[in-house]
Amino acid sequence: MLVLAIAGGVAIGFALGLTGGGGGIFAVPLLVYGMSLPPREAVGVSLAAVGAIALVGAAARWRGGETDVRTGLLFALAGMFGAPIGARLSKMLPEATLLLLFSGLMLVIAVRMWLKSIAPEQPDGDAKRFVCQRDACGRPTLGPRCVALLATLGAFTGVLSGMFGVGGGFVIVPALVLFGGMRIHTAVATSLMVIFLISVSGVTSYTLDGGTLSWRLTALFAMGGVLGMQLGTRLSAKLSGPTLQRTFALAMVAVAGFVVLKSIA
Repeated sequence: MLVLAIAGGVAIGFALGLTGGGGGIFAVPLLVYGMSLPPREAVGVSLAAVGAIALVGAAARWRGGETDVRTGLLFALAGMFGAPIGARLSKMLPEATLLLLFSGLMLVIAVRMWLKSIAPEQPDGDAKRFVCQRDACGRPTLGPRCVALLATLGAFTGVLSGMFGVGGGFVIVPALVLFGGMRIHTAVATSLMVIFLISVSGVTSYTLDGGTLSWRLTALFAMGGVLGMQLGTRLSAKLSGPTLQRTFALAMVAVAGFVVLKSIA
């Protein structure tokens, strides 16, 4: 179990460092099918481990000046309200229904990210196509429509985090790129900060609701995740934006397929 936990953490951290999301998607299946944890406890361990790993990555990206803190805080605050709601919903809906909806969402986002990666680069004068307009430095300006959209998406991300034990980077990164006009590397860095804050809310809600956590297992996952985060971050810096987007999309399709197969098996 020791080796599997650390190896799983490395994989999760690598995904977070490379794409700013996706790590938590792998955590729960690994904990449930690889370590025989009850699904509810797996959600709690996943949230805690992913949050800790994301914190390490977010701190490094923030020091490098890559993070859009203002936009990230808006997204995260809404997500922190959504996480407890998601935890409640997970107890009300059939597991198979939740998993199928989850995989469908991933496929939709994957297709949009792939199409964006192969589309020709738009000139700056076409920036008005984004809901969140960009300033001269490329950061979204938070107008009313932008705030409303990011808050809604943030709350939705929090709900998903509470339901599935994921950080939500698979929603955060596409949202910042597709609606906010943010560069992929900045979106990844900002996503890590958001994931940490939402995870704090999710873990707090989980424990207050009577959930138990294996802190030893969480620590092992986090240790491996820190190593994987370093590897993923270094590789991310060497890849172009379109390559990162395609990598993100392919990973999401693969995970969606796995989830569908498991839910109908």
